[in-house]
Amino acid sequence: MSERESIYEVVIIGSGPAGLTAAIYAARADLRPLVIEGPQPGGQLTITTEVENYPGFSKGIQGPELMAEFRAQAERFGTEFLTSWIRQIDLSERPFRIVTDEHTLKAKTLIIASGASAKWLGIPGEAPAPAGLGGLGVSACATCDGFFFKDREIVVIGGGDTAMEEANFLTRYARRVTVIHRRGSLRASKIMQEKAFKNEKIDFIWDTGVEEILGTAETGVTGVRLKNLKTGEERIFNCEGVFVAIGHKPNTDLFKGQLEMDEVGYLKTAGRTMATNVPGVFACGDVQDSCYRQAVTAAGTGCMAAIDAERFLDHLPVEIATGEEITIEGERVTADHEKIILPDGEVVSNQAELSLPA
Repeated sequence: MSERESIYEVVIIGSGPAGLTAAIYAARADLRPLVIEGPQPGGQLTITTEVENYPGFSKGIQGPELMAEFRAQAERFGTEFLTSWIRQIDLSERPFRIVTDEHTLKAKTLIIASGASAKWLGIPGEAPAPAGLGGLGVSACATCDGFFFKDREIVVIGGGDTAMEEANFLTRYARRVTVIHRRGSLRASKIMQEKAFKNEKIDFIWDTGVEEILGTAETGVTGVRLKNLKTGEERIFNCEGVFVAIGHKPNTDLFKGQLEMDEVGYLKTAGRTMATNVPGVFACGDVQDSCYRQAVTAAGTGCMAAIDAERFLDHLPVEIATGEEITIEGERVTADHEKIILPDGEVVSNQAELSLPA
């Protein structure tokens, strides 16, 4: 393992829409960012087929092609790329220390854009094409792919808020939506349950697991093989699409014990910025967004994170989660903007002194 001599101004973890947008902005600011990407460069869009909701592509664009354009734009401005697993990150002091399979790197600022992964069932037919029917009728994002299922019979797997939200959304397009749940009652919140039960286009199959997704590359999804978990009885249920809605897991295991997270593991960021609780560390995209999870929102927060990092490196104050603002030297501006607390603890006024004309 080698240690690179240079200390990077900005290191970005992840090469999806958030990470690559951050790289474009950081590179254009002449910060010479390094993007560390795993074995699936481009993130979840690389396993998506048609993307029709990203602005600027009136006729749509293939997910892998869109991410190739992102990457080429980042490279054009001088972004450096490293494909490797990250084994360890130390955020206890700056420059931050990042240990990969081959190198030990140092960074003055860190932008985390490692995304979130949809939870899958691990059943036959679920994998991305060509190994399975992923992208050929199997999806984990109703907002992304619901448009392609107009007037079709589709299945939603799950019983939580995510499943109810997806099922209700999909009724805008589908002829019929059937929710399949392993239990006899939903885990979703009361308001989400009531909305789904009142929707005349949603049916429910209870106490049932999905054993296999059926279809071919030519036909797409044609049905699912179900098993009643009380009786053991199996049957084929015909459908033309399957949405797996059992939640997402943010890719934040490396940061446990170092960065503040919610109960699921999404990184917490400040109200107006992408700053985490560690000064100089910023998060963007699905790794901190459990609500929207869209390519365009991820790209927007990537832009914000890069601008935050640039401000921080320029010795300007950046808001952190406490409401305070902090500079790279450790100067803290109180949340009310009345005082500045210097690194040695001295407190000075943050009020401008007015000079009256003679």
